[in-house]
Amino acid sequence: MKRRTLLQAVGSAALVPGFALAQDKYPSKAITWICPYAAGGNADIRSRQVAKVMSSLLGQPIIIDNKAGAGGNIGTEAIARGKPDGYTLGMGNLAPLSVNHALFKKLNFDPFNDLTPIMLIEKGPLILMVRNDSPYKTLKDLVAAAKANPGKIIYASGGIGGSHHLSGSLFEHAVGVDMIHAPYKSGSAAATDLMGGQVDFMFEQMYAAMPSIKAGKMRALGITSKARSPLLPDLATMVEQGFPTVEVLNWQGLVGPKNMPADLVKLLNTVGNKALQDADLRQKIISQGNDVGGGTPEAFAALIKAEAPRWGKVVRDAKIEPE
Repeated sequence: MKRRTLLQAVGSAALVPGFALAQDKYPSKAITWICPYAAGGNADIRSRQVAKVMSSLLGQPIIIDNKAGAGGNIGTEAIARGKPDGYTLGMGNLAPLSVNHALFKKLNFDPFNDLTPIMLIEKGPLILMVRNDSPYKTLKDLVAAAKANPGKIIYASGGIGGSHHLSGSLFEHAVGVDMIHAPYKSGSAAATDLMGGQVDFMFEQMYAAMPSIKAGKMRALGITSKARSPLLPDLATMVEQGFPTVEVLNWQGLVGPKNMPADLVKLLNTVGNKALQDADLRQKIISQGNDVGGGTPEAFAALIKAEAPRWGKVVRDAKIEPE
């Protein structure tokens, strides 16, 4: 695609002040998109899907660079250390942007000042699930068992400080009974042991939980969104079932290094919002039970800052420490 056609792709140049200047200089080469998680996971897959559409709009390749480790901190630090010229972008996730500041004693980046929020990409709930032959048929059954056997019910997660763990910790404190947390190297490893009976339950991302639920291998007991999902309309929310604090939406969005020029941020935000209107991309997000993001950089920044104190309190109250 010739760069001049970008005007047609994203709309009028008047949408982005200074657009003509940005068009002359950006993008003139490949863009690096850093994903702070390993290849094959949801953050990686969504990065590639969004980058593909944005690349076609921008007329330049967008190369995914996976820098996994330390709960997303390694890759997020790499984004923060990039030049603010629009050629280093990346996926910003719940944990490194709003949780890890409280979880880790030291971060090599400031999630609130060293990054530029550009656009929210998606938000999605988690599902509390048990294996299909579990004695817990309902959430009430699980709560009753936890209260009757304090310190014996085991919940799994894909690692300390992730959305699986934080959801489980919120639930544990809402029930008011000690449970055992079993962290695994990944959500899939945790789900495997749940299916095998080594643990009692876990909160799983909806996109990962759905195949097992539909196949009859797992039973869903609750969902962490405020409203029921159209994909599982009969599944009551945790809020409906008496646990209003167990409302969790895992989210991720496009970020860049600090000090990016305002015109460049607006350009990327416009292109990103245009990409999220792509029918195929929207279907991929919605089919997993997630909400399509979009919106302004300011709205995404506000979400990050609003989530930080909430999860900081959960980490401190539960005395969660990194592995």
